[in-house]
Amino acid sequence: MTPPVDPSLNRRKLRLALRQARERAGLSQREAAERIEWSQSKLIRVETGTVSVSVSDLRALLSLYAITEPDQVHELEEAARGSKGPSWWSTYHDVVTPQFAQYLGYESAATSLHTYHPIVVPGHLQTRAYAEALLAPRGLSPERVGRIVDLRMERQRRMLDGPRRPGVTFVLDEAAVRRRIGGARVLGEQLGQLLDFGARDDVAVRVLPFEAGAHYSTLGSFVLLGFPDDDDLLYLEHAAGSMTGGEDLELLARYQECFQEITALALDDTESLDLIDRIKEDLGTR
Repeated sequence: MTPPVDPSLNRRKLRLALRQARERAGLSQREAAERIEWSQSKLIRVETGTVSVSVSDLRALLSLYAITEPDQVHELEEAARGSKGPSWWSTYHDVVTPQFAQYLGYESAATSLHTYHPIVVPGHLQTRAYAEALLAPRGLSPERVGRIVDLRMERQRRMLDGPRRPGVTFVLDEAAVRRRIGGARVLGEQLGQLLDFGARDDVAVRVLPFEAGAHYSTLGSFVLLGFPDDDDLLYLEHAAGSMTGGEDLELLARYQECFQEITALALDDTESLDLIDRIKEDLGTR
């Protein structure tokens, strides 16, 4: 049975459709809000996909924007009905910041994900034991560690084993696949999982060798999300996390160029998996 569409995806569908309809109507957000007697902040929340949309509110906007085609109206009304309720990550509200929750909404809708990690294996690909060992030095309670790891495992399952799998490319610095997080046994298990994921047709695991030298993102990891119907999005991974898309096209373009550069410098798929396999063998673990 096909699982229900996450409410965040319906909110995103409405966000794009309603923003584009307003722009076609030649109205600013302030003008549109005034005409239907809303606050501008309410319209902004609808157009950023941070709130659900009632069918009655949707119909007011459709009337304002002169959207009357029956099939389109029906599709958007169904999206409005499906925009209510919590997203899958709401269960982890105690360990998910508002910024990261917004990012997860975008990630769930992306059709491609390109990411670079200079220090450790990214959460998308981590084993449970590796994730636990990575969190151990932070001094968190066992309960909180368990919650964070559960979130990572569910995110991994949804992205790599779910029905809406995006095309993904992971470029890992050689340091990330050599750093002995958790010791030889834990790292060996993690490298085995990288080999398993890298063998899939829709997952690319590439290694940037030490010999590649310096590049634009030597000091930090980043994620580029691609969409067929919206601007690409850049997520810079640090303590608070930050996102940018159409509001900073220069920075987005710089990281897109950076990823192309990193990919060109990285070992190809076969060479990368061969290196990971050799490192795993050198650990002396099964």
